[in-house]
Amino acid sequence: MDSTRISDDSLSNEDLAAIPTDKRTWSCWNYASLWISMAACIPTYMLASSLIEKGMNWWQAVLTIFLGNLVVLIPMILNAHAGTKYGIPFPVYCRAAFGTLGANVPALLRALVACGWFGIQAWIGGEAIHKILSVFIPSFAGGSPLLGLGISLSQLVCFLFFWSINMWVIHRGIHTIRVLLSIKAPLLLVLGLLLLYWAYSAAGGFGPMLAKPSAFEPGQPKAGQFMSFFLPALTGMVGFWATLSLNIPDFSRYARSQKDQMLGQALGLPPTMALYSFIGVAVTSATAVIFGKTIWDPVDVLTRFKNPLVLVIAMLALCIATLATNIAANVVSPANDFANLAPKKISFRTGGFITGIIGVLLMPWKLVADPSGYIFTWLVGYSALLGPIAGIMIADYFVLRNKYLDVTELYRVDGIYRYTNGFSIAALVAFGLAVLPNLPGFLSQIGVLGHVPPIFKSLYEQAWFVGLGVAFVLYLLFRKISPVPIQR
Repeated sequence: MDSTRISDDSLSNEDLAAIPTDKRTWSCWNYASLWISMAACIPTYMLASSLIEKGMNWWQAVLTIFLGNLVVLIPMILNAHAGTKYGIPFPVYCRAAFGTLGANVPALLRALVACGWFGIQAWIGGEAIHKILSVFIPSFAGGSPLLGLGISLSQLVCFLFFWSINMWVIHRGIHTIRVLLSIKAPLLLVLGLLLLYWAYSAAGGFGPMLAKPSAFEPGQPKAGQFMSFFLPALTGMVGFWATLSLNIPDFSRYARSQKDQMLGQALGLPPTMALYSFIGVAVTSATAVIFGKTIWDPVDVLTRFKNPLVLVIAMLALCIATLATNIAANVVSPANDFANLAPKKISFRTGGFITGIIGVLLMPWKLVADPSGYIFTWLVGYSALLGPIAGIMIADYFVLRNKYLDVTELYRVDGIYRYTNGFSIAALVAFGLAVLPNLPGFLSQIGVLGHVPPIFKSLYEQAWFVGLGVAFVLYLLFRKISPVPIQR
């Protein structure tokens, strides 16, 4: 669809316009390398830690991560279809189900989650710089926590320094992101495999963790409780990339074909997540033998190397890798989402700056301070919001419209996707009702409600699945009452 046919500037700018067919050039390898680049990151390396800490053995943790990513791959590929077929980004795709103005609701919710992730990755990058600099300047590691922040001045300085590099890349634009990803994909994989080789050689094997039994096995402390832990853990793993499963049209709009995006994502996502989480488990297990204690943070492991050249190279590799993941996974979508609010005034660059500022204000170091809270509050919590959005979008595009969208109408203020003053009441009500079953469990998880019936805790533990299923069914029921206009 040629972007010159778009008629309303208030709903479009250069970044939101449909990509013409001749400019859709991404191949299967581009999508595989995109996912390898984004999945091979420090949070993935550390992802299995909380699962093992809570009782899983190494293969149960890695398998749970693999299965979670296999599950999230399904909506990922489904939502990518519209981007590839029509060349449209996520916020424009949302207009078909939610309305030209109502699309801002899912777009902003997804954007706010991305802001949280942007802050987390910026914190990880800054903390990597802080820890490695502390090896050369021991006094850097000291300092009392700043009042109200809970981190030291040196930590804050390193965080803001790395954050400012992210802002510079955003200023440079989308093309710099592609260059970073092409460098990062092999870089962190090589670093991870070198760490794996070192750990195996230095420990004479991978150590006791790989031999440690599951706490859920007969005779162990949590015998018979495996499923009660597995289901919320699986939901958390789905939640890890539930954000990208929505805004994947932001990337799939550049694909040459559906086969390229589908095969590329399938090859790039689940295997990389499983491999990199295994590297994290194996290296951590070996640290128990080498250093006498388990060290989950790869940066902490690298600081044990005393060779200055190794430390400098490791710091640069980690910073480039974290930077590339952060920009690709946590800036591209919210930048488009914020631009969708006011296309005339907010460009991709401005939307990226907004993302960065909100990311700081969320104080991301608090989001990752507790491994259990990281999964069961952060990952599961926001999946309760994103699951319903996925359910509505899939129901609308595949069931009601049979994969047909009128792209010109998506950019018209008075077009068929205007619904009621720009809002689709059916989609918004279905979304609100689908969130409700998970709300009591979430409030209990964060301590607002002291006690809730067990059923609500069970629902919350499967928040993404519950939200997606309820929203999918309710939206189709509401559309029976108020059918969507479909032109062909």
